[in-house]
Amino acid sequence: MSPADHADTPRRGPTDASGISPNGPGSVESGRIMLLTSAFVAFALMLVAVVASASAVHLDRKTVYDVADLAAADAASAMSPDAFYAGSGVPADGASLTLSDADVRAAVEQYLDEHPPGIPVAVTEASSPDGRSARVTLTAVSRPPLLRWFTDGFGGGIPVAASSTARAW
Repeated sequence: MSPADHADTPRRGPTDASGISPNGPGSVESGRIMLLTSAFVAFALMLVAVVASASAVHLDRKTVYDVADLAAADAASAMSPDAFYAGSGVPADGASLTLSDADVRAAVEQYLDEHPPGIPVAVTEASSPDGRSARVTLTAVSRPPLLRWFTDGFGGGIPVAASSTARAW
């Protein structure tokens, strides 16, 4: 046989003692790339689900913070007309207006009734620590859309909280 005759014959890899090629159809290595590919695809999909769920929790926290900020700004201007016109209470630092805890809480509750947020929130704190500012703390439970089946097994969601303080003047 000439070297030209060998060019048309398929080349075979090394064989073991039994004469079977390690890369042939019945070899031990057959099908492992499909398993590796499936595992990689499953890992990539889980990674996408975790990133999307973390983003959803972050957006829920930002929503709660925005609502707390707006409620505090609204409550900072909430003073009962009786207290304003009667001049009741001793203003802090010679200020002409004072805020009370009851006025701040009522203003926050009214704001939440008039402007319901995208997720249910609870008022943890609504007070006026110095008579000039309103401090509002809201809490909510974030339920990530892609991992809800997982978070429901561990208490029903991820708690998020936000605090904001607004000064009246």
